[in-house]
Amino acid sequence: RMVAAVLAGLSLLSLLTCGYLAWGSRRGDAGEAPGNLLGEEPAAGAPRSQPHIIFILADDQGFRDVGYHGSEIRTPTLDKLAAEGVKLENYYVQPMCTPSRSQLITGKYQIHTGLQHSIIRPTQPNCLPLDNVTLPQKLKEVGYSTHMVGKWHLGFYRRECMPTQRGFDSFFGSLLGSGDYYTHFKCDSPGICGYDLYENDNAAWDHDNGIYSTQMYTQKVQQILASHDPGKPIFLYIAYQAVHSPLQAPGRYFEHYRSINNINRRRYAAMLACLDEAINNVTLALRKYGYYENSIIIYSSDNGGQPMAGGSNWPLRGSKGTYWEGGIRAVGFVHSPLLKNKGSVCKELVHITDWFPTLITLAEGQIDEDIQLDGYDVWETISEGRRSPRVDILHNIDPIYTKAKNGSWAAGYGIWNTAIQSAIRVNHWKLLTGNPGYSDWVPPQAFSNAGPNRWHNERVSWSAGKTVWLFNITADPYERVDLSARHPEVVKQLLRRLSQFNKTAVPVRYPPKDPRSNPKLNGGVWGPWFKEDEKKKKSDKSKGANKQKKSKNKKKAN
Repeated sequence: RMVAAVLAGLSLLSLLTCGYLAWGSRRGDAGEAPGNLLGEEPAAGAPRSQPHIIFILADDQGFRDVGYHGSEIRTPTLDKLAAEGVKLENYYVQPMCTPSRSQLITGKYQIHTGLQHSIIRPTQPNCLPLDNVTLPQKLKEVGYSTHMVGKWHLGFYRRECMPTQRGFDSFFGSLLGSGDYYTHFKCDSPGICGYDLYENDNAAWDHDNGIYSTQMYTQKVQQILASHDPGKPIFLYIAYQAVHSPLQAPGRYFEHYRSINNINRRRYAAMLACLDEAINNVTLALRKYGYYENSIIIYSSDNGGQPMAGGSNWPLRGSKGTYWEGGIRAVGFVHSPLLKNKGSVCKELVHITDWFPTLITLAEGQIDEDIQLDGYDVWETISEGRRSPRVDILHNIDPIYTKAKNGSWAAGYGIWNTAIQSAIRVNHWKLLTGNPGYSDWVPPQAFSNAGPNRWHNERVSWSAGKTVWLFNITADPYERVDLSARHPEVVKQLLRRLSQFNKTAVPVRYPPKDPRSNPKLNGGVWGPWFKEDEKKKKSDKSKGANKQKKSKNKKKAN
């Protein structure tokens, strides 16, 4: 009991504070922009009211996989940008690609868009529901030019789902979740393969020059910045494919990592090194073309790393695709000359849904009263070190994920069926139910051999039938001490909160495969296949058939 009391006390103290780290930087007292590594500084000028917004989303970057988290992989650009900005060290995303991207662009939890299960598959007639207003749409309303470069992964089965129909003035990138970095081809299953590189609404065959996607996307960003007027606000969403599998990188980026025996980790390191250089080049372009002084750069990973594909989340538990901290606690920071507390570390609670209201407010936009957001405006929390307005996060409720065999209403005190996969954070407490996924801790030495070696992993064995876990995350961020048996009242409180959230959930959107999605039927390209005309013809035919049946039935009755 004394240990539990100490843990609770420590967590409360940590929750009430936002830690700051004083960095010995090259900035002067006036807060000049950083120097040589990221380019020469333009003449200082008064910042305009609407800032340029650059949101950089990395793919599958592990929590440990950045220099300032102790990685052996060198990330000098990320380290410098973060050190001279604000590091977000209590920052959460979702455990997979589509969920994080949908919550970023709508400010809503998955249970409120119907995308609470898994990801959108290439062959599914599914996309981010069209009745959801998006971040770029709101920014366009207040005069922003909006551009997206990189990975979409929010569905494309019909034309209305495409990025250019969801608020972006231009789009250059891929529609699917992964693909070859050089050829831009993707096979979803044997024989179901196609090309996946788009410019706006058409396949970008002209850009198929075998250029590595990280470098190709960076070149496109440079072109956009060079052609845009820095006197007008721009929203640039750069969703890099790296460091998602397949593990591919140009040869020269392997130079510093030949000592890494594990081939997956070595390739992953080379990919991250290339990504770090790409972000340096983006920052150089912001300076060169006159954007930097009035810009806000946000960097985030979309989910935790995948150890079997080279990623490391140490010392956090679990991996991508799980609701352990290793799947949802992300690398994130904000870098901007407009920040008031530069060189600080914020330990206040921040979630990926918070960017929607935060950025719209910064852009002097309006959030409609009828939009039920799950995000909060956290700019003052980040820039000035104030308390976060957020006290909880619904990590997710997935009613169709594989049920835990021994879960029951009884195990959930009659409040919640613990067979259902769910996770919630309230203040310093975190509750998980159902099957939360792969739960090992994977230390750095797990990557010491040529192939994956799970002997080095730390594993926890729990009694058969366990379907509820409770952790004090503030005091125990590595989820090593399950407190569910010690604090049943806290468990009940969090289960009630889950139940309240679940009452607001919309039905899950996870349709079966549609054979019409095969790229062979679409010129060898992954792209929209659903035609509204076909739907109308089918409905007309079915209506006609129904009329005929009715008339026949009437005759029989007569």
